Amino acid sequence: MNDKPVIIFGILVFLAIFTFPFWHAKGNAGPVPEVQLPKDQKQCVASKEYMRTTHMQLLDGWRDSVVREGNRIYVASDGKRYNMSLQNECMKCHTDKAKFCDQCHNYLGVSPYCWDCHVAPKESK
Repeated sequence: MNDKPVIIFGILVFLAIFTFPFWHAKGNAGPVPEVQLPKDQKQCVASKEYMRTTHMQLLDGWRDSVVREGNRIYVASDGKRYNMSLQNECMKCHTDKAKFCDQCHNYLGVSPYCWDCHVAPKESK
């Protein structure tokens, strides 16, 4: 067992390289982006907390309801009715994709497939 020091050194090097992404960041994911919410609108289809965590499930449900059932009207918890449409309802208020959608999606490292089917809104300058 003359190779014991070499094996231990190899294991330590492997562990250092393997765990580098974890200890290098030290739990710091960077500053949370400040998204620009629409100024003229005071109400969304759901609460801010719900939309931050569950908007993709809501949009998926809308898609299924419109495509599979032909239902185009969403009734919110307050009884207000909305058209189930990303482009015609959500993007009326959230007009700047780069300052609203992209900031959070880039921060979280997610690539939603919204724009595979929908036309991405023109960026305001």
